[in-house]
Amino acid sequence: MGINNLYFRNGRNVIKPIGNEMVILLTGGHAGSTAYSLIERIKKSKPLWRVIFVGAGSAFEDKKVPTLESEYFPKIGVQYIPLTSGRLQRKYSIWTIPSLMKIPVGFFQAFYILVKVHPKIIVSFGGFTAFPVVVMGKLLNIPVIIHEQTCAAGRANHFSSYFASKIALAREESRSYFKGKDCVVIGNPISEEITKTNKKSSGKRHFSIFITGGSRGSVVINENIKPILIKLLQKYRIYHQTGMRNYEEFLNVKKNMDGKYKDKYEVFPTTEMWNWSRYLDLSDIIVSRSGANIVSEILYLNIPSILIPIPYSFQDEQNKNANYAKKTGLAKVIKETELTPDTLYKEILLASKNWNTIVENVKPTMVDDGRAAEKLLNLIQEQMK
Repeated sequence: MGINNLYFRNGRNVIKPIGNEMVILLTGGHAGSTAYSLIERIKKSKPLWRVIFVGAGSAFEDKKVPTLESEYFPKIGVQYIPLTSGRLQRKYSIWTIPSLMKIPVGFFQAFYILVKVHPKIIVSFGGFTAFPVVVMGKLLNIPVIIHEQTCAAGRANHFSSYFASKIALAREESRSYFKGKDCVVIGNPISEEITKTNKKSSGKRHFSIFITGGSRGSVVINENIKPILIKLLQKYRIYHQTGMRNYEEFLNVKKNMDGKYKDKYEVFPTTEMWNWSRYLDLSDIIVSRSGANIVSEILYLNIPSILIPIPYSFQDEQNKNANYAKKTGLAKVIKETELTPDTLYKEILLASKNWNTIVENVKPTMVDDGRAAEKLLNLIQEQMK
């Protein structure tokens, strides 16, 4: 019995037999939005291609929480295959040793998956689950493209670069982290829904705030929003994406609110990638961490923002992303060590007061993220020839 007739069960997924169809394998640990943007472009331009995504089995090391990608990619016809792989943790915990012990398992699974599906190319968006896939891809002589979304370089992408055929960068600032490698700056892919959303212009306002900490939420931001939530609702409508950890807490906060505030407060743990643009469109100000994707969306849509970088990100990438946005005049950056509810409230009021001035005086960026998905698809086709 040939390998193409075998089935490999991985959790609740079954890797389906592959014939002669064009298979594109995407992988990543934290780049669902970027991958989604590319998937949109592939489905529109290359509808006969089959796309598979290999990602983490859980969003957190210490509990089984489905990842955004595993929840939503199957809904758009993309098979999601979970990979059991350990990660290098920033701080020692009870999960450090078990996580390290899973690293060899990830390499074995990556090899088996690649032999089974025979992808024509691997596109890696970084993250701990991507590294074993990239290494095994090189071993099997499969072309590998890495896409780096940040203004620096993620740890996985840094190590993966030695096994890549081509490295696509979102920002020119990243090039110094990949010296001697074959790099090209293409921008950071953003979804078609966002490219069709109206950019902010002076005079047109909803008086709304979007508070987000990324797909998994931010406990730090949530803790500093909670004491000033009612004060903010006295002035603004608020869309609050809490992440799963804090969702029940803020749902209870809403239940105990006065009725006049309940209608102005929409709270949710996360949302489908294709609905994300709704909140960007409805909001005048964003309060967020400074991940590469949200920064790209802020810049593309000209949304005044308050960014609180994660201070322990690898290569200080979130701080670099935030300062990249700050240079355009759109973003105010608050260090986490200086963040308080009062400071955050004052900065929101200041951004609201100066809103028209901010959107009228935005300095342009060097890269058009609106065309990045198209450029990445072109790069894929070039590397497959």
